[in-house]
Amino acid sequence: MDVHHVILTLFLVLIFARIFGELFSRMGIPSVLGELFAGVMIGSSVMGWVTPNDVLKLLAEIGIILLLFEVGLETDLGRLKSSGSKAFIVAIFGVVFPFALSFSASLFWFNLTTVEALFVGGTLTATSIGITLRVLKDIGKEKSDIAQVVIGAAVIDDIIGVILLVFIYDFAIAKEISFDNTLTVSFMIFAFLIMAPNMAHIMARFVKKFAHKSTVPGFIPNIIISLILLFAYLAYYFGAPEILGAFVAGIALSRRFFLPFGLGLHDEDGKFEKEIKSSMTPIIQVFTPFFFVMVGLSIDFRYLDFTSLSFWGMGFVFLCIAIIGKYIGVFFIKSKCTMNRVLIGISMIPRGEVGLIFAEMGRINNILTNEIYAILVFVIIITTAVPPFLLKWLFKYECPESPST
Repeated sequence: MDVHHVILTLFLVLIFARIFGELFSRMGIPSVLGELFAGVMIGSSVMGWVTPNDVLKLLAEIGIILLLFEVGLETDLGRLKSSGSKAFIVAIFGVVFPFALSFSASLFWFNLTTVEALFVGGTLTATSIGITLRVLKDIGKEKSDIAQVVIGAAVIDDIIGVILLVFIYDFAIAKEISFDNTLTVSFMIFAFLIMAPNMAHIMARFVKKFAHKSTVPGFIPNIIISLILLFAYLAYYFGAPEILGAFVAGIALSRRFFLPFGLGLHDEDGKFEKEIKSSMTPIIQVFTPFFFVMVGLSIDFRYLDFTSLSFWGMGFVFLCIAIIGKYIGVFFIKSKCTMNRVLIGISMIPRGEVGLIFAEMGRINNILTNEIYAILVFVIIITTAVPPFLLKWLFKYECPESPST
């Protein structure tokens, strides 16, 4: 790709993200939706000025990793642990039910093939936690009990999502179920996740020890960005490169390292955390818009046929499944009040970039027709755009809860 074209692309992404983010914020709309809208406007759906490319994908991935790192800095480890069982319930039910319902509806109601039904199920299963975390941060709820459950559920959701995609993709390409590949990938994923917290703790101690001994300015951001690149590569190595490349496995696994890394940097008086935040915040604010603009760029309205009855019929059914499927788990959490369970359910609804990855892989491999792909894009758009509005409005009615609940 031409260097001058890349420079112009980066300019357009950053400036439009800022413009629409500011406009939406001034209208009382979550700024993250402004950045998503910026991607739609400058993308192929409207102006056609920018198309997704490898440079933007890399910057977007760094952006969401930095966002999760920031969440780790601001997360209370004790409260996160106490929410473990609730997070597990939300994640498991939020994967099993949307997948089972959408797979069954596709196969028995809409007469899709088994492979098509599997990709529909995978698309409607994945949760895009980046969008929810950004909204929670914008409204000052990133440290709430609800946020702890959502963060924990997102970790489990990502792990299951990667394993599920490996299974589905392998079946679609090889036309047979390969438990060997799925078990190998599962083992490598869990090996990475077991080692990640210890590695994060070691790295955090290193950063703490040498941050004030460095004679060259910029030690903290330099080391953290370096670690992002290192663990993104390790995630690729521990993933399933022969099946998926570094794409989905790398996304899920590299993100999972930076939550414990951020947690490992906590100190008793909070001084070191404040120093890290002051060093990293400007960088995070530059990179995170790339992620949300990329989600908008990946949405192509040209595939949507609003005049088709089958589009609206299937779209409505899959949309209901996408919403209800993520809600079922929260009603098994008895220790939360009804409103807080509703907020957790809404937080798990966004599909965003993860759903688009599933759908796009199905389309480019000629597994999903353009009509099915368009219906899934429609569902992703609605489930991505509506929850931020609901979260901002409904958090006003959040129930006060003790840390033990």
